[in-house]
Formats: sequence, C-alpha cells, structure tokens
Amino acid sequence: MRRSVAIGVLTLGIMLVSGMAMAQQPTAQEGSVSAVEQALEQQNGTLEAFYAARDFQAAWTRESRVEALVEAMKKLAEDGLEPTDYGADRLLAEFRQAQAGDDMARGRFDTRATRALLTALRHLHHGKVDPNSIDADWEVPINAQLPPMGAIVRAVDAGEITALLDSVRPAYAPYQRLQQGLARYRHIQRLGGWPMLPEGGPTLRLGEAHPDVAILRERLARVGELEVMAADPSILPAADLEAPDPRRFDADLEAAVKRFQDRHLLETDGVVGPRTRAALNVPVGKRVDQIRLNLERARWLMHGLPEAFVLVDIAGYRLSYFRPNGQVWRSRIVVGQPYRRTPSLRSEITHLTVNPTWTVPPTILREDVIPKVRRDPGYLARQNMQVLSPSGQRLSPGQVDWSNPGNVMIRQAAGPGNSLGQVVVRFPNDHLVYLHDTPAQSLFSREQRAFSSGCIRVQGVLEFAQLLFDDTGSGHDLRALLADGRTRDVPLAETMPVILHYWTVHPDSGGQMVFRPDIYERDDALLRALDRPLAL
Repeated sequence: MRRSVAIGVLTLGIMLVSGMAMAQQPTAQEGSVSAVEQALEQQNGTLEAFYAARDFQAAWTRESRVEALVEAMKKLAEDGLEPTDYGADRLLAEFRQAQAGDDMARGRFDTRATRALLTALRHLHHGKVDPNSIDADWEVPINAQLPPMGAIVRAVDAGEITALLDSVRPAYAPYQRLQQGLARYRHIQRLGGWPMLPEGGPTLRLGEAHPDVAILRERLARVGELEVMAADPSILPAADLEAPDPRRFDADLEAAVKRFQDRHLLETDGVVGPRTRAALNVPVGKRVDQIRLNLERARWLMHGLPEAFVLVDIAGYRLSYFRPNGQVWRSRIVVGQPYRRTPSLRSEITHLTVNPTWTVPPTILREDVIPKVRRDPGYLARQNMQVLSPSGQRLSPGQVDWSNPGNVMIRQAAGPGNSLGQVVVRFPNDHLVYLHDTPAQSLFSREQRAFSSGCIRVQGVLEFAQLLFDDTGSGHDLRALLADGRTRDVPLAETMPVILHYWTVHPDSGGQMVFRPDIYERDDALLRALDRPLAL
C-alpha cells in the first residue's frame, strides 16, 4: 500500500512539474530551448523514463546524494554555464524543507531535482541554446544521444553525479583548453582586470618613449605576453627593480605586441595603432563572456566527430583537414563578406571539378556583374565570359537589353583567370557553397579575410585536393587531370565529411586564447540567450 501511494505521489509530482515547465519554457526563437532538446525530452530524456527505469522509486532521499548533485552543478561554471540555472543555490535547502513536509512535497522536490540533472546533462552534451536561433543558416545536425537511462539511474544511486556530467562533456582537447582559458581570464577578472590605454592616444612603436608604453607593458604582462617590466614596480620581482625605463618601447615589447596582434587577427607589425589599441582595451569581462559563448558553440559540435574530416573555421579564416593517418593539414581561407555570409553546415565532399567553368550565381549576377556590364560593355570579353539563354544557347552580348536582361545566364570559361581557379571541392548543400581555388592569391596575406560571396577560397587548394584523392583511395593524379585541360567532375572513391562552423575564440596549440572579430555579429545574440535564466 505504501509503495502504491509513493508511486502515485511521484507520478503526480512528475505531471505537475512537467506541466509547469512546459508552460514556462521560452520558445526556440528566443534562444533558450532547442528543438533538439524538445525532441530528446519526448524520447529518452523525460522524467517519466527516468522514474520508470527505477520502478518509480524516489531518487533524492539522502542528503549526501543531494549534496553530490549540488557540487556537480557548481562545476558547471567551468563550462561557462550558470549553476543557479540548475538549482545549485537552492536544492539543498529545498531538500531539507521537503523532508520536513508531506509526501507530496517530497515527491515534488524529487522530480524537480531530477529535472535539473537531466537538463544539465542535455545542456552539457549539446548546448543550452538552439543554434538556429542565432544562425538562420545553421545546417549542422546535433548528436543528441545521451547515456542510457539505466546508466543515469545507476550514477544517481551511487552518488556519482560529477562523473556522470563528465561523461557527457565534449572530450576534445579544444574544449578543455577553452575551459582552462575561461578559468585564467576569470582569475584576471578577480584580480581587477587589466589597465586601459587612454583612448585617442598616439601610435606607439619601437624606439619611442611615452607614458602609455608603461601601461602597455602592464597590460601585456597581465595576460602573459610579456614577463619583463610593468608600469607598477610593486609587481616586479626584486631582481628587476633596476630595470630600464618602462616608458620606452623596446624590442621585447615589440615582440609581445606582435604576439598579441597575431592572437587577435590583427596585422602583426608590432605597432600599437587605433585597431590594436581598441583590442587591448576590450574589458576582461567581455573576453570572459566571449570564451563562455564559444564553449557553447563547441558543445553544439564536439560530439561524435569522425576520425577524418575537413573543418572550416569561418571566423578564424582557416581550414583544417584531419587526415586518416592522424596528420593535420591546415591552410588560410577567404570567407563570405558580412552581407553574404558563409553558412554553418555539415555535409560530405563527394567530388572535385577540375578546370572548372563558373556560372555566375543569380545574386552575384544581379548585384555585381550586370551593373559592371552596363558601365563597361567590354567587361564580359576581358573576363572570358559568355552570355547564355535559359536553355543554354549562346547569345551575343549585343543582343541583350542590359537594362532589362531577363533570365540570361553568364558563364566564365575555364582558364587562368577563372574565378574558381583550377579546382573546386564540392559537397551537397542548400546554399550552393563550395571550396575552391582562386586567382586572387594576394588576399590570403590579409589577417582578416571576409571578402567572398559566401563560398570558401582555399590557399594551397591543389595540395589539399591531391590529399583528398590519396586519402580516399581515388587513385587520381591531379596534375595530369589539370594538364588535360578538360572540365570534368571527378568523384572521390569515398566521401569525406566537411563541417563549416563559426568560432570567435579558439585556443592555439599552446593553449593561448585566440580572439577573432565577430564578423557576422552573432556573439551578442548568443550571449543574451546563454544568460537567459531557465524556468525549471
């Protein structure tokens, strides 16, 4: 009889809490609850499934078990999440209050604690925020497979909540380095942050002396870029008290400035001009938030990655090819301009086009090419471009009314000046984007490279293409295919996964945080969604 009553109380508690949470949850458009999370809630992440796996017995009957839950929740701060969202500040008090109450109060607490745990597991595994609410072009499927419910129940019964949460955290080194970076920058924040250079100050360079140089030294010392003189002698080791004038810009300081510039995608000239000064003056709190929201982006992606795949880091302007043999091939890339953004997506590279022609996409045709033809009738001939009817029939440019050209197509012939260069790497997607060569090689020397119309230009793409042929067993010699001169599609023997993703912070190989400009202005919206309190 007592068991029947307990089951009834728990079941009623589950219904009450589930209904309340459903009524309080914000919409996916608000960026708080993802469609993936809702689907998971309907499948194996529900309260009902948890209690069914334990024969509808209460889970949180011991204070020690609740203490273990609270301690595990507090560690969520290391992931950039807010522990109070999951009840870390109140669950223990609520447990004690419920124990002094009736069966209904205890049942309600039990389901509330379980919901907090299941929510934390989901958020750690695939993020708190729905990526589609931040990036309308998001097309990366999220791996939402949590541990089996039986494993979750066993961990709860053993009080091993921290180990359970650890099991769903991304297990990749970049995530762990972001966690370490978050801890480091929060430590700097607790110490009072870093000094700010006066706005509108002069350009600082090697050999000059200025009071701002002393501030610059201390600013770089706070993040470990410089380990010598600082503006405040009290923070110097005793051996350095006879150091030279800290207001003089010397070679060590120039090297430190270059390191800073390199880690912020600035021109690495060692000169502190307006852009470098502005980057130096970003408050530490903003850098903390930037790391937090990029931990969230990592949770969207860093589960179940294939052994070999191509990763396009949009905001970092780089491509990394993780080869089957464990080696990594990296290169610089050019991505879409802010008004023609490169989308975030996951697909499979299926084939390459060698000696490609280029059919001008409708947007570029309408906004770029046709206006140029109107201004300059010789533009098409110089660019080796042909005018085609919708059926593919070649037209004379003089036959076309360029003030109202209708549905004409323009195609650029293969050759050295072709906008796609010598090879295109193709993968199915709704945005019609691809990786390709380019005759505009000078753009790769820029530190910030958002110049394209959405597709991705790859430096050294011919080497990359040959690696794809080799690693997939395709048996093709790219040089021979190019020398043949014919335009052809060449399939890979096996497809290669490709992921296009957007990070504004990424740890380098030494663990230092590399901060990138938010070229598509997505950070603020993601931060607001990440900071929105949960209704559990």
